[in-house]
Amino acid sequence: MGSSPLSTRPPSRRWAHLLILFAIALVYIILFHSSTFISSTYSRSSPQEFARRSQILSKCAYIRAQPGPPPNFHARTQSDRLAESENTTPVLVRNATIWTAANDGHEVLTGDLLMHRGLIKAIGNIPLSLIRQVESRNMKLEVIDAHGAWVTPGIVDLHSHIGVGSAPQLNGAGDTNSRKAPILPWLRSIDGLNTHDASYELAMAGGVTTAQILPGSANNIGGQAFIMKLRPTAERSPSSMLLEPPYTLNGSHFDHTLTPRWRHMKHACGENPSRVYGMTRLDSGWNFRAAYDSARKLRDAQDDFCAKVESDSWDDLAGKTFPEELQWESLVDVLRGRVKLSVHCYEAVDLDGIVRLTNEFEFPVASFHHAGETYLVPDLLKKTWGGTPAIALFASNFRKKREAYRGSEFAPRVLAEHGIDVVMKFLTVCNLISLPTNLCLQSDHPVVNSRYLLHEAAQAHYYGLDPALALLSVTHTPATAMGMGHRIGMLRPGYDADVVIWSSHPLSLASTPTQVYIDGIPQLSLPGHYIAKGPTTPPRTPNFDSEKMAAVAHEGIPPLEPRSVHSVIFVNVSRLYVRGDDSSGVMLVSEQAGLVGVEDGRVVCVGQCPDLAEGDVDIVNLEGGTITPGLTSFGAPLGLVEIRLEPSTNDGSVHNPLGGDLPAILGDTIMRAQDGLMFGGQNLLLAYRSGVTTAITAPSGTFLQGVSTAFSPGAAHAGVENASVVDEVALHVGISMSSRVSVSTQVAALRNMLFGEDGDKVLRSVRKGKTTLVVDVESADIMATLLRLKDEYEAHSGRDLRMTFAGATEAHILAHEIAKAGVSVIVTQSKLFPSTWEQQRILAGPPITEESLVTALLKAGVNVAIGVLEESNARNTRFEAGWFLFTSNGLIDRTTALALATTNLEKALGMQRDMPQDLVAYRGGDVFEFEAKAVGVISETLGRIDLFV
Repeated sequence: MGSSPLSTRPPSRRWAHLLILFAIALVYIILFHSSTFISSTYSRSSPQEFARRSQILSKCAYIRAQPGPPPNFHARTQSDRLAESENTTPVLVRNATIWTAANDGHEVLTGDLLMHRGLIKAIGNIPLSLIRQVESRNMKLEVIDAHGAWVTPGIVDLHSHIGVGSAPQLNGAGDTNSRKAPILPWLRSIDGLNTHDASYELAMAGGVTTAQILPGSANNIGGQAFIMKLRPTAERSPSSMLLEPPYTLNGSHFDHTLTPRWRHMKHACGENPSRVYGMTRLDSGWNFRAAYDSARKLRDAQDDFCAKVESDSWDDLAGKTFPEELQWESLVDVLRGRVKLSVHCYEAVDLDGIVRLTNEFEFPVASFHHAGETYLVPDLLKKTWGGTPAIALFASNFRKKREAYRGSEFAPRVLAEHGIDVVMKFLTVCNLISLPTNLCLQSDHPVVNSRYLLHEAAQAHYYGLDPALALLSVTHTPATAMGMGHRIGMLRPGYDADVVIWSSHPLSLASTPTQVYIDGIPQLSLPGHYIAKGPTTPPRTPNFDSEKMAAVAHEGIPPLEPRSVHSVIFVNVSRLYVRGDDSSGVMLVSEQAGLVGVEDGRVVCVGQCPDLAEGDVDIVNLEGGTITPGLTSFGAPLGLVEIRLEPSTNDGSVHNPLGGDLPAILGDTIMRAQDGLMFGGQNLLLAYRSGVTTAITAPSGTFLQGVSTAFSPGAAHAGVENASVVDEVALHVGISMSSRVSVSTQVAALRNMLFGEDGDKVLRSVRKGKTTLVVDVESADIMATLLRLKDEYEAHSGRDLRMTFAGATEAHILAHEIAKAGVSVIVTQSKLFPSTWEQQRILAGPPITEESLVTALLKAGVNVAIGVLEESNARNTRFEAGWFLFTSNGLIDRTTALALATTNLEKALGMQRDMPQDLVAYRGGDVFEFEAKAVGVISETLGRIDLFV
C-alpha cells in the first residue's frame, strides 16, 4: 500500500516547515507596510508637501478671519495710496473751525490742521516744534488761512454708480447693470469703471472724496462693489483709484496671513428686478434663497475640508483639493460675514423678505438703500441677523414709483429717534433708470448728482434731523457702513487727509467748498475765488413735530389739505414783498412790517389793523418771518403726473406727429394740458404748502408737446372758481439730439408749422406773435439754429415771433445773441449736470467757474427764469431760487431771486394778464433759508387764506 511522502516525515519536521512558510509571509507583510510607511513619512517630510499643507492651513484660517485694518495701521507714516510721483507738499490750514466727526459728531475744534504724505498729522493746537520739523524735512510748507471757515472730513458717498454709468450718457459706457440673469454675484463694478468721466470733477467740487461704486439695481444680486477715491492718479487706471481693494481682486494667490479687507456687494429687491426680468416679488424671494443655498453648500464643504485639515486627517483628503467655485465664492464670503452688503429695498414687504433671508442663512446686512418705508418699520430692521443696518435714503425725493410713494422727508429724523444709523443720498434728473443713530445720505450718482450730497444732509437737518447726525450722515456714518471708518470720514491724526474747507456752515443753503483735499492733494484749481462767504452758524430750523407724527400715523400719506379761513392777522412780520404793478417785478414794501392784516385773500392793512382786530380773526405769529409773492412752478408735470412710473396715475404722453400713427380724429388739434389736470395729488399739495401758488404745466411729449396751462395747486378740483389761472399759456415743442428723428427733421417740421397757414388756433396765435413758442432745447448749436429760424420767420412774416428756450443748459455760450433776439430762457436745473451729450458744455458754477448759467445770462441782459423738472422737487422751488442768490457773489438780490420764480417766469411764458397777488407767509426767517417754514397762503386767486398751522 502506497503512502504520502509527508506521511513518512516526522511531525516535528512538518511543524518546522509550516513555521518557515508563516515567517516568510510575515516578513513580506512587514516589508510591504514598512515601505508604505517609509514612503508616507518621506512624503510628509518633503518640502513640497509641507508647503502645500501649510498653504492649505493658512487658507482655512484666512476664510474664517474677520476683515479690518491690520494691528499697526495707525502707525503708518505715509498713505498707501500715494505713488512715488505724488509726494505732496505738506499743508497747514490755520485759523479754522474744525468739525472732526468725533464724540458722536459733537467735537468742534478751533485751530489748525496739518497734512503731509496723504495723512492728517496733527489737528487743533499744533506744537510749533512739529511744524518746524515738517518744514525742515521739506522744501516748502503751504499755509492756508481759513479765516474761521468750517473744515470737515471729505464727503463719503455710500451709493454711487460714478464711472460705471457714463456722464454724459453714452451707449459705449453704460456698464451699471448686466441684464443676463437676476443672480450675478460674480460680476464686479471695477470691470466697468471708466476713468474718463465728467462727473469726477463735479463730485469733488461738492466736497465728495470717496464713493462706493455699486452695480445697478436691475438684478436681485447685481455683483460686487468697490470703494474709490475720486481724485486722478499718476497711473490713470481704475485699480489705482481703489481704496483697500480686497486681496481676492486678482485671484486667490496672495499672502493668506494678511488681515482680510472688506468686500462689498449689491442686492436689490422690489420693482426694478421685477420690471427688468418680467417676474414678481415671489420670484425674487426664490432667487435669493436658491443662490444662498448654493453658497451655503459650498461654505459647508469648505468647512468640512478645513476641519479635516485642522485635525491632521490628511489621509481622508488624499486626491482632494480645497472646494472652490468662482461663481459663488463672493456669496460664501457674505455668509462668513466678510462682505459689507448694500441692499436696495423700498417697501416693508421687501425689507421683511430680506430680514427673513438674513435669519434663514445667517448673514449681516451693512445698509439698506433707497429704503423709503424704513421709518415705518424700525422694529423690523432691528431683527436683521447680525445687527441693524444703516439706512441710506433721499431727503425729500419720493413718489416717482409706487414703492417710493410713502417715503417721507421726516424719515431720517424718525429713524434717528429709533437709534438707527442714517445715510443721505441725492437725486437729480437723469434718463437712467456708535452713535445714537447711523444716518447716511446717498447720491445714487449718476442717477443723481453726488456733487450736492451735502445739500441732502442740510435738507434732512431742515426737517428735524440733529445737526451732528446730519453731518455724520455724509461722513463717518457711511464710512463705517462701508468698513472704512478706520481711515476716512473723520479728522484725526493718522487718518487719510481727505479734507474740505467750506464757504459757510456746511448745513446752510448753498454751502460750497473753497478747497477739497484728497490724500492731502488739493483738487480745486482756483480755490475760493468765486465763492462769497455765508453764515457761520447752523440754521435754526423750524418745528415740524406735528407733520412728522402725521407722516408716521398715516403711513407716509398724511392729509395735506389746508385749513381755510376768512381773515388773519400776521404778527412779528419782518419783510413784506409784493408783485409790482403791471408785472414789473417784485418789490419790497417794508423791511419791518410788524403786523399785516389779510381778508378774503387780500392784504387790507399793514402796521396797524384796528378794524380787523375786532372781528373773528386768526392770529399767526411769524416770529420774524417774511411775506412774499407766491412762487410759480414750471417744468415739472404737476397735475398731470402723480406716480411717474405708474401709467394709470398719469395723463400720459401725447402722440408725436414725427413718429407716425397720429389718430386721424385729432386732425390739426394740439393737445392741451388743461384737459388732463388732476387735483389733490401729494406732490401738488406739498408744493402748495411750500409756497408754490401757481403751477404751469405742459403736456408730456417729445416734439410737439402741446399747450400749457396755469392753475392753482390749492384748488380741490377743476370746478373750483379760479382753479384755472390761465387756460392756455404757451405752445411747447422739444428739439433734441436724443430724439428718434434727426435734429434737422425736427427743425424742418417746426419751420413748416410756423410758415403754414392752417392748424390749431394756438399755433395761429403763435404765428401772429400773440402766444409764446417755448422750445425745450439743451444744445447751444440747436439754439443758434432756432435763432436763425426766428429771424427767417420774422423777415418773411413781418411779425415778431415770441420765443423762449426751456432747459437751455448750454445757453451761456450764445448769451448775447439770445439777449439781442429778445428770447427768454427758463433754466430748469439749478444744479447742472451733463446727463446727455447735448448738455456736456455746462457752466458748472462755483467753485469750478465764477459764473453760473443764470448769472451769465442775467449779465448779458436775458430775461431769465427758473423751473424744476421733478414733481417731488417743485416744493423746493424757493430753495432753488435761494441757491442762485447765495452763489451769485452779489449779482442777484432777494427781489431778483423772487422774480426768477414769479414775474420773470410769467414774462418768459408770455402770460398776458396780470397775475393775482397771491402771497405766502413764512415763519421764522427768510424765504430763501433753511430757517423759514411756510405757514399760510394769502390766495387772491381763491379768495381765501389757507393756513398750515
